[in-house]
Amino acid sequence: MSFVLPDRTLLQKDYERVFPIRDRILRDITGILETAVQTLSSRPTIKGRVKEFDSYYKKYLRLLKETPGGEPVITDLLALRIVCPFLEDLSVVEKLIRGNFSVAELDRKGAHFSFKEFGYESVHLLVQIPPELISKWGDCRSQMVEIQIRTILQDAWAEVEHELVYKAEFTPFDDPLKRRLAAVNASLSLADSIFQEIRSYQRQLNREMGKRRDSFYRKIEDSTDGLLFEEEQEREKTIPLPLPEPNYQATIDDLLLNALYAHNQNRFPEAIAFYSRILDMKPAPSIVSLIYKHRGMAYFAQSKYREAIEDFTKSLEYDRTSYKSAYYRGVVRSVLREYEGAVEDFTLSLEINPYQNFTLYRRGQAYYHLEDYPAALADCDASLALEPEFQTALRFRSLLLEKLKM
Repeated sequence: MSFVLPDRTLLQKDYERVFPIRDRILRDITGILETAVQTLSSRPTIKGRVKEFDSYYKKYLRLLKETPGGEPVITDLLALRIVCPFLEDLSVVEKLIRGNFSVAELDRKGAHFSFKEFGYESVHLLVQIPPELISKWGDCRSQMVEIQIRTILQDAWAEVEHELVYKAEFTPFDDPLKRRLAAVNASLSLADSIFQEIRSYQRQLNREMGKRRDSFYRKIEDSTDGLLFEEEQEREKTIPLPLPEPNYQATIDDLLLNALYAHNQNRFPEAIAFYSRILDMKPAPSIVSLIYKHRGMAYFAQSKYREAIEDFTKSLEYDRTSYKSAYYRGVVRSVLREYEGAVEDFTLSLEINPYQNFTLYRRGQAYYHLEDYPAALADCDASLALEPEFQTALRFRSLLLEKLKM
């Protein structure tokens, strides 16, 4: 069978004529994807390229040989790569792509490899170029864009493998070398899995810390705002959940998660016991400060105010920048109606971090109870300058103006 050889010069002229149209379309598609991934907390990186002529020509000749008599169809003239920090992001990004483009083909590369093989994993999608972009920029002589989705580590492996295997004239066929490559790939896959586990664990810790913080703030409001407005604060009723089984070989993270579970279910003696076990492990000073702060909050929830003050004081001793510990100690002193001490604590907290509208508001409350209404109004106004829609501070300001007859 005879082959008709293509004219490289004519192909290149035609390719270069269409190249600017392809580049503009790719930029617009990149913009659509960048807007879509803004909803993700861990922002992926998007890389795009229009295939250069030399690469195009090599692929053209290869496909021409494989399909003699037909016109080669090259689907990756326009290509994008979305590189994500975590494994969990891959499915989310895939869903976003499906929501913005018509997907013609999906290929999960590497999913079929056994543990003895090496090769990069990646999700490849072929999506239709939106008709409106063709109308806007003109015919780019292609209907598809290839989009690859990978993690950072998958992308790193793919780049190295491309140089070692795909582009090299000699590729390893010796078993020891193959095993070493497979080991590297397995290590990267394991690292991806571990990163995802850590990410999920952090999210669980943050969720429990958020619940604990909310319940703590509700008690603050019940204990202090009621003195001003004489209104009952409604408490959110929660159904207790079973605590995870205690693990006596647990790490600090395990113990902290157990403590937070107990704390959020109002099992304060158990929470305090877990916090105390962490302190017995003598961790780094920054961790000691954090745990004393948490344990102080548990004591506060039990109305054990002296124990709470002692723990918040210890937290500050281990970390002089812990403005929240100073704030919490001031709150406890306000509940005990030790308003002068409360003013000192709130002032210390504001010296460490002056941009705290709640601390300004609480110090204003303490000044109010000391009958220093001008100082209370100044703090209330400063709090509202930081958070103009702070409704409780607005009510407090009205009360102060009435006191001052302004």
